[in-house]
Amino acid sequence: MTILYFNFVIMKSGSLYIIATPIGNLEDITFRAVNILKEVNLIACEDTRVTKILLDKYEVKNELFSLNAQSENHKLGFLID
Repeated sequence: MTILYFNFVIMKSGSLYIIATPIGNLEDITFRAVNILKEVNLIACEDTRVTKILLDKYEVKNELFSLNAQSENHKLGFLID
């Protein structure tokens, strides 16, 4: 988020969480990880179709953002901003 205030630009910093997701059993995820997924504004993942299965199980409705080896160079700037 950028705020313009009297010709000065003030950048508000955010937080980056890296969450390990379960391989196989969707119940192998911590309560804290699920809570963080529900609280963040945007979830970056390698494959949105696979991640959507996990998010649907825990009723997480946040926006998904695909970030993989083919797209990371031109999408990484958006994610950092």
